[in-house]
Amino acid sequence: MSQMTPRTDWTREEIAALFDLPFNDLLFEAQAIHRENFPRNEVQLSTLLSIKTGGCPEDCGYCSQSTEAESGLKATKLMDVQAVLQAAAQAKDHGSGRFCMGAAWRNPKDRDMPRLIEMVKGVRQMGMETCMTLGMLSEGQARQLADAGLDYYNHNIDTSPENYANVITTRTFEDRIETLENVRNAGINVCCGGIVGLGETRGDRIGFLHALATMPHPESVPINALVPVKGTVLGDMLADTPLARIDEIEFVRTVAVARIVMPRSMVRLSAGRESMSEACQALCFMAGANSIFTGDKLLTAANAGDDKDSALLGKLGLTPMMAQPHGHLEAAE
Repeated sequence: MSQMTPRTDWTREEIAALFDLPFNDLLFEAQAIHRENFPRNEVQLSTLLSIKTGGCPEDCGYCSQSTEAESGLKATKLMDVQAVLQAAAQAKDHGSGRFCMGAAWRNPKDRDMPRLIEMVKGVRQMGMETCMTLGMLSEGQARQLADAGLDYYNHNIDTSPENYANVITTRTFEDRIETLENVRNAGINVCCGGIVGLGETRGDRIGFLHALATMPHPESVPINALVPVKGTVLGDMLADTPLARIDEIEFVRTVAVARIVMPRSMVRLSAGRESMSEACQALCFMAGANSIFTGDKLLTAANAGDDKDSALLGKLGLTPMMAQPHGHLEAAE
């Protein structure tokens, strides 16, 4: 593994220059950096479960779980701990080494914390890496989850700071940064990425990666392609337009640039993969992506499914990365 400390002083101009490289040169550089920092030909298999679906008061324009969306999604209560642990055990049986739990909240209530803590402890006891995404967290809530052993907390910035208000108005970009700081200060690894295909420009994709690469690098960077859901603001706005689906070459470029500017982060192919060709996914792995979400569903969106993923990995000669519950960061005093 490379011993050099990753840079956090990237300029937008430098990131723009990476996007402009000839495609083969960009992938060659990204793959070389990937091999310096990660085992070659290994991909972590992750599973994402919605532990509390719908009824979220946020107005994220891409999300079917927002109360602002007319997606027909029925809101549910927080799942029982045992049901979550059964789903985790099933995911492990199917090869997942990482189990992510997502709740459609603006922020968890203190009364929810004991149940969430039991979920984290139970999944960790299975030897799986744990991740949660629950909305904004206070300092105290972050420390409770850290004490329970949570490996990662996911809280995406979604897009560039400049484009953010076009996507969400109910919480600010700065609100998201504050939660990330609370998570990191508690000693939990940060999982933070975003969505491409929101109708943004390449400049926004540059700004998105610049924001991630100039903070302490998230240990995990999910890159989602928008799944346009009917009834959501962006789903309806972008439906049947050329903007409804990002160009696959541009998506691969985004993954490659993420790998180069954040060389030690896990780069995760997340939502939108079910609509990508096998060739596109293969190029993403070449570009340095080293995690995928398996199973038939990602929260509420369709996903490729275990059988298709197994066949693709076999075709490419890729093997699942062994489960490694992550060491915690040093908590702030």
